[in-house]
Amino acid sequence: MDKLYRMEDAQRILQIAIAQETESGELSHEQLLEIAEELNISPTALQNAEQEWQIMKGKAEDHRLFQHHRVQKLQSQAVRYGIIVSFLVIMDFLTPGGTFLGHLGFSLYVALFWGLVLSLKAWRTSQTSGERYERDLNKWRRKRSMQKTLNGVVNRFLGST
Repeated sequence: MDKLYRMEDAQRILQIAIAQETESGELSHEQLLEIAEELNISPTALQNAEQEWQIMKGKAEDHRLFQHHRVQKLQSQAVRYGIIVSFLVIMDFLTPGGTFLGHLGFSLYVALFWGLVLSLKAWRTSQTSGERYERDLNKWRRKRSMQKTLNGVVNRFLGST
């Protein structure tokens, strides 16, 4: 009786076998065509799969860059929070008189409120799926596309003078 494999299992087994067979871990386009031919996959189907893979790869890179951008933005906001709250705490200690918590007055309220807002932004940054994430991603893509277009126009203009 023949062994039966689920499609995902067969793909993983083939991936492992191909990785073990190739010394450098890479395949040439000709090798890919040969493998597809041996598996009775038409060149057109292989080309379509390659185009789909390129699209998926581009989307994954976009997601990675967007998440990196979000984390950098959050880190910048956290540093700004630390600097400003520290300054306010120092100002509270230098101000004569005190409140029921010692010298902390206005700075405590600012730290708590801003800390809450920063915590919510951190939580939102950790979310990598959902409607809000997709909306923010699309907004970032449009902004990035506009920046590339504008840079291209400026470079063309400056290059022609």
